[in-house]
Amino acid sequence: MSVAPASASKSELAYEWLHEQIVSGELAPGARLVLAQVAEQLHVSVVPVREAVRRLEAEGLVTFERNVGATVAGIDPVEYLYTMQTLSLVEGAATALSAPLVTAEDIAAAREVNERMRTFLAADPVHFDPVVFTALNREFHSVLFERCPNPHILDLVHRGWNRLKALRGSTFSYVPERASQSTEEHEALLRLIERRAPTADIELAARRHRSATLEAYLAHTGESPGFPTL
Repeated sequence: MSVAPASASKSELAYEWLHEQIVSGELAPGARLVLAQVAEQLHVSVVPVREAVRRLEAEGLVTFERNVGATVAGIDPVEYLYTMQTLSLVEGAATALSAPLVTAEDIAAAREVNERMRTFLAADPVHFDPVVFTALNREFHSVLFERCPNPHILDLVHRGWNRLKALRGSTFSYVPERASQSTEEHEALLRLIERRAPTADIELAARRHRSATLEAYLAHTGESPGFPTL
């Protein structure tokens, strides 16, 4: 756990610690939050922990039930669908707009990240860590969309990724086999950008890549929010 600044209140300290534990997956959906235990671990009283839990409840990361107490909220399939659909659109546009500005060095950097993803998968497929893989996945895509000249679209992409993190939205937790497919799609996307394919083709490939991840999640969980995927 990182050391909070001296000015941070005990409530803020408890909030930041619990928030990180939830979004990282250390506290899984359904996990009970025993306030006294959290307070003891953080060396604070129960009062700031209770305040932190209320804040997390307002953000949708924690639920509270009578006779049960506070628990980590599950992933809302409708919110996940909305977020992934939106990210598919805006990230596809950002990647396409970035493509003419992407350098050979950028492509080499993205390819190096993708190779790290493949090496990570091959090293220990039994104990696959979806959180680490998702971080590498974001690093890969950031290389391809960060040169987007439209700051409004780029802001929407960042918001989408942050929203996924808040939802604990690592599809790879549910369908780890999707990870290998994802690296292959990454290479195909890189080749399109490398040969300066039409931006419409690049945008479509980026959108299909994101949509395939959503479809894999929905197929695995059997969730059917009632809205079509892209």
